[in-house]
Amino acid sequence: MIRNKNIFNAFLLFLLFHLIIWTLVPSISNVNLPLDTIEALAWASDLDWGFNKHPPFSAFAVELFYQLFGNHDWVYYLLSQIFVTTAFFAVFKLADEFFKDKNLALLSVLLLEGIYFYNFTTPEFNVNISQLPFWALSVYFTWRCIKFDKAIDYVFLGLFIGLGILSKYLFIYLVLGIKFLFIYLIVKGKKIKFLHFFIAGPVALLILSPHIIWLIENNYATIIYGLQRTGGIGNLIDHAILPLVFLGKQIGILVPFFFMILFLIKKFKINVNFKDEKIIFLIFTTLVPILLVFLTSMIMGAKIRTMWMTPFYLFSGVIFIYLFQKKINIKKINKFFVVFLFLLFLSPATYLYISFSDSNKRTDYPGKEIARLVQNKWDNNFRNEIKIVIGDEWSAGNLSYHLNSRPIWTNSLQNKISIIDYSKGVIYTGNPDILKKLCPGVFGKISPVGYCMIGQK
Repeated sequence: MIRNKNIFNAFLLFLLFHLIIWTLVPSISNVNLPLDTIEALAWASDLDWGFNKHPPFSAFAVELFYQLFGNHDWVYYLLSQIFVTTAFFAVFKLADEFFKDKNLALLSVLLLEGIYFYNFTTPEFNVNISQLPFWALSVYFTWRCIKFDKAIDYVFLGLFIGLGILSKYLFIYLVLGIKFLFIYLIVKGKKIKFLHFFIAGPVALLILSPHIIWLIENNYATIIYGLQRTGGIGNLIDHAILPLVFLGKQIGILVPFFFMILFLIKKFKINVNFKDEKIIFLIFTTLVPILLVFLTSMIMGAKIRTMWMTPFYLFSGVIFIYLFQKKINIKKINKFFVVFLFLLFLSPATYLYISFSDSNKRTDYPGKEIARLVQNKWDNNFRNEIKIVIGDEWSAGNLSYHLNSRPIWTNSLQNKISIIDYSKGVIYTGNPDILKKLCPGVFGKISPVGYCMIGQK
């Protein structure tokens, strides 16, 4: 094992490596940002407290970086890794307080390299990545609330829960796990100051209140979209098949993680003490949210998409290390680090290979070149700037991101007639056959998308 005085430095080195490699690799290999990142940037061009698909935090985050750095792709890969490594840091902090042993805390984080949610998929900043630091920090401050019962920890817990739900509604599964944990502890006689029960919830609601108002004003559009993405209430067969499909996928995702465990644990035999406060804590904050998702699939017959589970496994390393900490085989530790390093480099190498060998991906879309061609045609016909682009998140969203004037994106004119001022410069994107017939301005086509430009001559 690593000497105690060097462990934290080794951990920081790992975080730095992870941040640099996963910022550098997609920056080198991708021509264009991924779909979800472009989508968030499209929303961010006209910030609101909610959007048709998701709550607003991911858009807030990319807009902050856009204002600071502009439309440089590497910036948004960096943003994603900042979120990932912040989550790793919170996991390390909790594990360190759990074990009082930085070696075990380090192993708890290194094991996460065996889960592709925390490496291969991280270049695409989206609502799933946006949840990661708030999920990890909510769990960490839940532990602090239970352990120390200080008002300030409840304030932070409410803050991170609020920001987590503003990232994605699935965060509520963690909130339920935390709520059930407190109920369980109170029933078991845990003493918590009465006033502290009224801190985290109100803080979270205060943060969420603008979004709640937006939801009401927009007919709960985001909630309806989320329900539609699950496929709605399934038929009788779906109630049985889809939960099993969900379970199978989760096992498949965790195969590399379990492979790493094989090189760490000498005997897979445990006696779980359900009176152990730490075991109870890990069950409610990690296993219960996963179980609730499984039950949702079973009860509703709903299809659970694999990427939705991104934050749910952040503390899986902590659970296994805690359960098997007395079974760790020091003689095999070098083999574990070999496997860890293999996976650490395999994932970015695979990403590079796929990126260079497959030229038909979203990230190969020539968004910058298309924006340049559109801008040239605009400059040849109009004297004002492009201020609004209308169309789907991909075609129109890429224009919004790549054009220097940073036009506002909207997918339709519904409820937005007031923002349309043709003197400001408007571009419609969409089906070229339809646009060509209807376009009252200058029409152009960059296959397969049509562009209708309306501005001041």
